Amino acid sequence: MSVSLFLTLNVQSFHFFLIGYLKYTIFSKLDEKRKQSCLRPIQQTSDHLNTPLAFASIPMDDIFTQCREGNSVAVRLWLDNTENDLNLGDDHGFSPLHWACREGRSGVVDMLIMRGARINVMNRGDDTPLHLAASHGHRDIVAKLIQCKADPNTVNEHGNTPLHYACFWGQDEVAEDLVASGAQVCMCNRYGQTPLDKAKPHLRQLLQGAEKMGQSLIKVPYKETFWKGTMRTRPRNGTLNKQAGIDYKQLSLLAKINENQSGELWQGRWQGDEIVVKVLQVRDWTTRKSRDFNEEHPKLRIFSHPNILPVLGASLVVDQSQAVKFALDIASGMAFLHTLEPMVSRLYLNSKHIMIDEDMTARISMADAKFSFQCPGRMYSPAWMAPEALQKKPEDINRRSADMWSFAVLLWELVTREVPFADLSHMEIGMKVALEGLRPTIPPGISPHICKLMRLCMNEDPAKRPKFDMIVPILEKMQDK
Repeated sequence: MSVSLFLTLNVQSFHFFLIGYLKYTIFSKLDEKRKQSCLRPIQQTSDHLNTPLAFASIPMDDIFTQCREGNSVAVRLWLDNTENDLNLGDDHGFSPLHWACREGRSGVVDMLIMRGARINVMNRGDDTPLHLAASHGHRDIVAKLIQCKADPNTVNEHGNTPLHYACFWGQDEVAEDLVASGAQVCMCNRYGQTPLDKAKPHLRQLLQGAEKMGQSLIKVPYKETFWKGTMRTRPRNGTLNKQAGIDYKQLSLLAKINENQSGELWQGRWQGDEIVVKVLQVRDWTTRKSRDFNEEHPKLRIFSHPNILPVLGASLVVDQSQAVKFALDIASGMAFLHTLEPMVSRLYLNSKHIMIDEDMTARISMADAKFSFQCPGRMYSPAWMAPEALQKKPEDINRRSADMWSFAVLLWELVTREVPFADLSHMEIGMKVALEGLRPTIPPGISPHICKLMRLCMNEDPAKRPKFDMIVPILEKMQDK
């Protein structure tokens, strides 16, 4: 089961999400129609033996290159960084151990195994490090992997075992070692071929001696394999340990697992991975707490040991009480701006123009006001614009009423944590809001008081919309509650 950990801070008004990763093991049945792996056969033969020896040229991250080249010093330095995950995979699912075994880098293999590299990890073609070491004839590495409980009879997507490869490539000593370690000489691959079928005559004669060790020379038919209950694993996504900030919209909370005085534990999904999310309950969020949290949570991102569940990142989410606080800040700012004569021209209210400072106060940025010579007549954020502002010339609309509409959309953003009409282009939004009656939909679960306020501020008749100095007291009462 693939499990990660999200640590979430629920800061009276916020949630912080921290993720950690535990183990990426696949239990599903192997799919015969899985996408073709990056492995190419060394030669086109009629026996369908695809080999891991010829690998398409692809760009590699540094750690894969260092393992391939046997740079022990660089690998050691990389492993000493606790944020680096030694079980990550490249674009084709090759782990650092795959590369070190393939290239015969015995010292790097020792280092990776000692640090906790997974022995039976599989690339996208289902080859394990033992497949690669056996096919290249690295006898010492094969012995190390077997000693560390590598499965000598594990099969790849073609049904080939490490012994198939050793026999095909004439690695006689490796083949004998594998048989001595329990590799089956008559196990058929997907195409009905056994290692004996692949072996040269002299090796075939040697391997037939396995009968004396208790093996039967009757062919064992190929069976579709299942992952559940085995030691087989996939390398982890190489981007997981690079994540620091988490986009809350990518996070799905599925079921609550537990709850105690420190917070809630949830099962969820993030970027296709199963995760565990911890939501921490924190009240009275302050600048000091924010600074401490930002300093402390990265220290929990420990990827360098297989028995440590690391934190992947953090995400801040505004809850309804903080949403009201931000809305009050914005409404107070707009109430002041509307008292100015003349008004600040070409300042269009939307969430992109709101800044949150260290004491968690929302402020309207004057730097986002347009000058008269900047793109006159163009509207860049129609999702927040009142319908009349999209239909009429600027001089023909009531700016204060139009701003109130924009505030209603911003309030909708705060309580739904979504971007209005995110699936539409700016042109589509402008046309549909102005001509087709497209409006933000208020989802269930929102406070009825906030829903009522949004509807008041989004009245289709501009003259019936309230003024900002009227809604400030309303928001103050909501905040007090």
